[in-house]
Amino acid sequence: MPKTWQLQEAKNKLSQVVNEALEDGPQIITRHGEEVAVLLSMEDYRKIAPKPRNLYELFHDSPLVGVDLDLTRDKNDLGRPPLDFSERQSG
Repeated sequence: MPKTWQLQEAKNKLSQVVNEALEDGPQIITRHGEEVAVLLSMEDYRKIAPKPRNLYELFHDSPLVGVDLDLTRDKNDLGRPPLDFSERQSG
């Protein structure tokens, strides 16, 4: 069962809170009686954090895989006009 710390106490005893997170698991921090944060060991964090993915994996796992999208541009659509940097506004 995680230990609960009041924010001020956690600030004053940060080393102890970290040590208990390493030894006993997540430590809950409260402010004005409300649970507002959890301190985790890096090992526990890595268990729940999303794994980094490369661009291929991101697209491969997309919910849009297999959706037939029409990405052709109308021949009359010239896109956005180029940006004009000659008239820079100050301020």
